[in-house]
Amino acid sequence: MTLTRRELILTLLGAPALLTAGCSTAPRLPPAGELLGQSLEIGHRLRDGFRWPPPNADQWQDVGVVIVGGGVAGLSAAWRLKQNGCEDFVVLELESQPGGTSRSGRCDLTAFPWGAHYLPVPLPHNRDLIRLLDEMGVVESLAEDGSPIIAEQFLCRDPDERVFVDGEWIEGLYPATGVTDDDLAQLAAFRKEIDRWSAWCDAAGRRAFSIPIRQASDDAEVLELDKLSMADWLRQHGWTSQRLHWLVDYSCRDDYGLTAEQTSAWAGVLYFAARLKEPGSDHQPLMTWPEGNGRIVEHLASNAGSRLRVGFAVTRISGSTASGNVSNQPQDASPRLRDIQPGASAPRLMDNDRLEVLAFDTVSEQPIGFRAKSVIFAAPQFLAPRLIEGFAERTSRSAERFEYGSWLVANVHLSRRPRESGFPLSWDNVIHDSRSLGYVVATHQSGNDHGPTVLTWYHPLCDDNVKAARQQLLKAKWSDLAEVVLTDLERPHPEIRSLVTRLDVFRWGHAMIRPRPGFITSRQRREAAQPDGRIHFANTDLSGIALFEEAFDHGLRAADEVLASRSLNL
Repeated sequence: MTLTRRELILTLLGAPALLTAGCSTAPRLPPAGELLGQSLEIGHRLRDGFRWPPPNADQWQDVGVVIVGGGVAGLSAAWRLKQNGCEDFVVLELESQPGGTSRSGRCDLTAFPWGAHYLPVPLPHNRDLIRLLDEMGVVESLAEDGSPIIAEQFLCRDPDERVFVDGEWIEGLYPATGVTDDDLAQLAAFRKEIDRWSAWCDAAGRRAFSIPIRQASDDAEVLELDKLSMADWLRQHGWTSQRLHWLVDYSCRDDYGLTAEQTSAWAGVLYFAARLKEPGSDHQPLMTWPEGNGRIVEHLASNAGSRLRVGFAVTRISGSTASGNVSNQPQDASPRLRDIQPGASAPRLMDNDRLEVLAFDTVSEQPIGFRAKSVIFAAPQFLAPRLIEGFAERTSRSAERFEYGSWLVANVHLSRRPRESGFPLSWDNVIHDSRSLGYVVATHQSGNDHGPTVLTWYHPLCDDNVKAARQQLLKAKWSDLAEVVLTDLERPHPEIRSLVTRLDVFRWGHAMIRPRPGFITSRQRREAAQPDGRIHFANTDLSGIALFEEAFDHGLRAADEVLASRSLNL
C-alpha cells in the first residue's frame, strides 16, 4: 500500500509535524529537485537470482585481487595493497560514484555530503588512520603520545552544534531549557558512569570500548551489556530524566539508525566512552569538510586510480577449472572452495588456480569476467550468499541476523540563510521534538555565514519492521518526500519554503547495519569476518556498527590477509 502524503508525514515525522503540515493555503514545493538512490534495478535482479550471459573468451581478464565493492572498506583495502607494493588489483563498484554511504555531491556553490559527514580525530592507537590523514595533509604533527595535531581548517569550527527546543535555538545538544536539579544530577551520574567505562581495562590491558572494536576487550563484564537495550541500561541505573533519555536516544539514532529502546547497551555505551581519551575529558574533536567523508573517499579513490571500475555489477563469484575457464560442472564437482572450512587458512595456490568473478558493465551493457587469485568481498553480508557460489552450504553461515536500516537524506539549496533568533546557525542543527536528526550546513567550514548555502538533512527510519519501512520509502514520490523535509524544517524556519531553490532527496534502502541487543556477541557476526578460502571479507557490518573507522579497519585487515597468503605462496 502506498501512503498518502499526510500518512507519510505522520509515519516519518510523527503527530506533532501534522500541526504545521500544509498550514499555508498553497504549500510550495521547490522549483527543482531530483529523487536519487542506490541502483535498485540491478540489485533486485541479483536478489531475485537473475543470471546474466557469461563473458566471451575475449572478455576475460587475469588479475591478482578483485575487490568487490568501492565503499570505504573496499577502497581502504586497495590503499593497503598499494602501500605494500601490490598493484595487481581491481575494485568493482556498482554505483556510478564510489564511497557507499560516504559519497557526496557538488553544485556551483559548494560540495555537500550524501551520507557520513564527519570523522572524530583518532586516538593515538589508531596509527593506520592517522597515517591516512597525514597522507591527506590533514595532520600537522604528532604529540608526544602519538596523538595527531590536526590542521585547524579541518576541525569543525565554532559554533558547532545547537538544538531547537521550546521554540528557541540553544547552544549544544542537551535540551537545557527548563532543566531541573534532578535532571542535572542524573546527567552528572551518567557522565561519571561513562568515565568509569572509559577507564576500564581488562587483564590484557585492553580498553572496554575502543575504535576499531577489534582492539576492544571481549571480557564477559563488557559483553554482558549486549544483552539489554540502551534504554533498559539507563533505567537499570535509575536514570529517568526525559532530557537525558532524549540525548541518549538522539545519539543512538545519529550513529546507529536505532532508538535507545532498540540499541544494544554495548553499542550505546561505546558511543559515549570509546572516543574519550581519558576519564573526564571531552569527546575527540570532529574533522569535517563541505562534502563530509566524501573528501576521504576522493583521496582513497585517487589512490586506486584506473583500477577502480564504477558501474560494474558483480553477478557471481565461483571456483574455476584448472584451465581457467568457467566451470560447467555440477556444484559438488568444484572442490577448491567447498572443501575449505570456515576460518581455515588459504591453500597454497598454483598459477592457474583462480577464482572467477563475473560482472556486468552497466555502461556498455556487456558481461566481463575476472580470474583472480584472491577476492576481497567488501559488500554487505546479505549479498554474500547471493553472489558467492555455494557460500551457505560451504560455510554454514547465515546473514539472517544482519539487519540494515534505511535512511532518507536531502540536500536543500537556499538562496540565503533563514532569519532567526537565539543561538546562531551552527554546523549541526537539531530539532528536539522531531524524528529527524536535523541538518548540517555544507558551507560552514568556509567561514562565510551569510548568503546562499546548502543544508543536508538526515532522517533514519527506526521502524522495527525494516522491510516494510524500506518498501514505503522506495515507493514514495519526490514531491511527497520533499514535503516531509520542508514540513520538518518549517518548525524552526517558518520562511524556509520561500528560500529553497532546489531540493534533492536520496533514499538509502540498505544504509547501515543496526546493532540490536544480542547482535554484537552473536556467533553470526563473530564468524562473518572469517575467510571463505581465498575470499576475504571487509565491510562495516562485520563490526555491527556502521562507523568509518570500522570500514577502514576491515579493509586493512582483509588486505593484510591477502598479502599474508601471497607471501606464503611465494
